[in-house]
Amino acid sequence: MEMHQLRYFIAVSDEGSFSRAAQKAHVAQPSLSQQIQKLEAELGQPLFDRLPRTVLLTETGKRFREFAQRILANVADAQRCVDECKGHAVGRIVIGAIPTIAPYLLPRLLQQFQSKHPKVTVEVVEDVTESLERRMDDGEVDLGLVSTIESRDLSSESLGEEALLVAVPTGHRLAKKERVTWRDLKHERFLALHRAHCLSRQVQELCSGGGLHPELAARGAQLITIVRMVRAGLGLSLVPQMMADDECDTGCRFLRFDTPEPTRQLNIIRNPQRFQSKAALAFTGIAVSSFA
Repeated sequence: MEMHQLRYFIAVSDEGSFSRAAQKAHVAQPSLSQQIQKLEAELGQPLFDRLPRTVLLTETGKRFREFAQRILANVADAQRCVDECKGHAVGRIVIGAIPTIAPYLLPRLLQQFQSKHPKVTVEVVEDVTESLERRMDDGEVDLGLVSTIESRDLSSESLGEEALLVAVPTGHRLAKKERVTWRDLKHERFLALHRAHCLSRQVQELCSGGGLHPELAARGAQLITIVRMVRAGLGLSLVPQMMADDECDTGCRFLRFDTPEPTRQLNIIRNPQRFQSKAALAFTGIAVSSFA
């Protein structure tokens, strides 16, 4: 069993196609297919069901995938450990972030990080919390910037709290107020993210806690889309402070709540079973210090 066979196997299972996997792995398709066949022959079981339009993992393949990912993650950790002996943060780091954090916080943190560690290659993964935690368990992501933490198997460090503001059109009756209360929003229609986003669930819980059960006008996949719909007068929405600070849309106003203000937690998470490289430690330090 060879390492490149495991990498090809993971690529095929991810892509559902031998041809796409070959492109991803930068290898000729016949060579990749031959290596997969050798792996299956060694294991004595087929790993894939080869259908006319797709490739699916067999039950054996599903079980083998868990071990293959673990092996590849351990080998990557071993390489990082050896690189660390050279005395500098080098190699590659994969940083995940949820979509309601990534575009507003990551650019600033990465600018600071890469100015101090130019030899580290950074890959960014933007996804919802559940998916990021799963990819972290699989060894695909080194660090994650999230709000809620759903997995008990991951270590976390708090970055602090962030205020949530209400976005209203500039011509709205509330636009001239300095602060709002939940009662002010009682008869308003709301816009929200899809339920896969933890912010959507947080907003729903906060509204209920404030005695508010608003009519939902629409859902969207991105905060910027939500704000554009607010500007168009389709409804109001709760958005994070970092988004409000970054947004230059003159068609909206972002209003703070009276105390106690609604907030969300910001956390950086990692898999405690994986080796923590100097690059990961350095990025964590920059993230923590930026909120100190």
